[in-house]
Amino acid sequence: MDGLAQPERDSNGHLSFFVRILVHNCLGPLRNLGETCLVLSHTKTQLNWFFLHFEDMFMAENNKCSILMHRYELGKLLGQGTFAKVYHAKNIETGASVAMKIVDKEKVLKVGMIEQIRREISVMRLVRHPNIVQLYEVMASKVKIYFVMEYVRGGELFNKVSKGKLCEDVARKYFQQLISAVDYCHSRGVYHRDLKPENLLLDDEGNLKVSDFGLSALAESKRQDGLLHTTCGTPAYVAPEVIHRKGYDGAKADIWSCGVTLFVLLAGYLPFQDSNLVEMYRKIGKAEFKFPNWFPYEVRKLLLKILDPNPKTRISMAQIMENPWFRKGLDPKLQEPGSEPGDVSSGIQDPNSPPSSLAESPCTGTVESKLEIARPFNLNAFDIISYSEGFNLSALFEEKSQKKEVRFSVRETASAIISRLEEIAKRLRLKVKKKDGGVMKFEGCKAGRKGVLAFDAEIFEVTPNFHMVELTKCGGDTLEYQKTVKQEMKPALKDIVWTWQGEAEAQSQPSPVSVLPLSAPALATRPGSLDECNAYYLYW
Repeated sequence: MDGLAQPERDSNGHLSFFVRILVHNCLGPLRNLGETCLVLSHTKTQLNWFFLHFEDMFMAENNKCSILMHRYELGKLLGQGTFAKVYHAKNIETGASVAMKIVDKEKVLKVGMIEQIRREISVMRLVRHPNIVQLYEVMASKVKIYFVMEYVRGGELFNKVSKGKLCEDVARKYFQQLISAVDYCHSRGVYHRDLKPENLLLDDEGNLKVSDFGLSALAESKRQDGLLHTTCGTPAYVAPEVIHRKGYDGAKADIWSCGVTLFVLLAGYLPFQDSNLVEMYRKIGKAEFKFPNWFPYEVRKLLLKILDPNPKTRISMAQIMENPWFRKGLDPKLQEPGSEPGDVSSGIQDPNSPPSSLAESPCTGTVESKLEIARPFNLNAFDIISYSEGFNLSALFEEKSQKKEVRFSVRETASAIISRLEEIAKRLRLKVKKKDGGVMKFEGCKAGRKGVLAFDAEIFEVTPNFHMVELTKCGGDTLEYQKTVKQEMKPALKDIVWTWQGEAEAQSQPSPVSVLPLSAPALATRPGSLDECNAYYLYW
């Protein structure tokens, strides 16, 4: 495309008459940007350039609305940056207003930012909260990426602050909403890293919405030291440890930025200001700033704890939310958890079982011993085949980060497995209830983002000394469940687990049984009497 001639322009830089005729008379009725680009991309040189850049020129030269992907009617330009433009748009079917962020794929690829775009999409799909701008849909053509997002009419919070400081109650309301949203992001393993009034929008009702996750990071981005190392953000709002480039905790860095934002809302200016960037960084590193005389004592105390240059002693999100000044007039809705993508089930009660008394018992990690666990369900060959990873199509419909079932095989008796699970439950202070059919129900003591964590462990017998265990989340937050499995249960079960489904650990370990070839006739005639080895290879 670099070798293509540019279309003619007049002395003022406007498109030539020839191209204007194409826009207004030839292509105006089509109004299908993506299809036009694809169908007519191999014409003469000037036409070729025109169609490849048709989307940008059409929106700039034509005042009439255009239809995108047969679904959205594009309206006026709301704003633009180096790599993207944001338009107001309407869903043709529902009439709902949305914000359409259009990213130039070529520009992004040239500067190597495609991974950042992918990360932004992943992050915005992960965080769903009333005070976070929602991502509804992502579409793409050969040259553009389209983000269909929540349309927030009120503009940036920065515009409001630029007119002067806010009164204490209004500033506190925005700060409460900001902390609620950012704390929720942290609970999902997301760190924004560029919090500032310019990235905080206001809706029609004056509620704050966190936007622009382009510089955000996921917990998995941490290095072996458990810290993030990419220096990014806006200088005046960035934490001292980010400037020092020695690694930083994303959550603590976000807390610092929230503190700077609160100062700006109440003062009308930045706490760290200097025309010399090096001098400003020195002030940030030492947390060298002065409070205006109108700042209340409670605010000063809170800000001194937030703008602590030492991240290890800096106040945490939980402590901020318990602060008396913060809690004054707090909307109860801000204490409710955000929604979890793809997670519509929040109940833990089996409809076929009698009411459980787990919630009434003290949270001491005790096991309900009134019910003796029955013999585990016996797997036959066809059951084993159905559990095979090769037959599992869930990856087509859900991301790995949202999986709620985890399976592993164990070279122990059922009683040994039950004993070990009970030990883990006691250590993690989980309540346990035994149930018929080899099922154990686990429940946490405290409500998390999506209520109380609850999951089942069902034991299936292959042979008396070889079992499969399936863990299934049935209540609470998926990320909390996965963290419990990965960081707590896996290490505790390491010495008895043969392998976890989907992992290749078994390849480096000796087989627990003799290796025998799988016989198709034997499978057909004896579906319930497979030896351990054949069962293993069928299952895994």
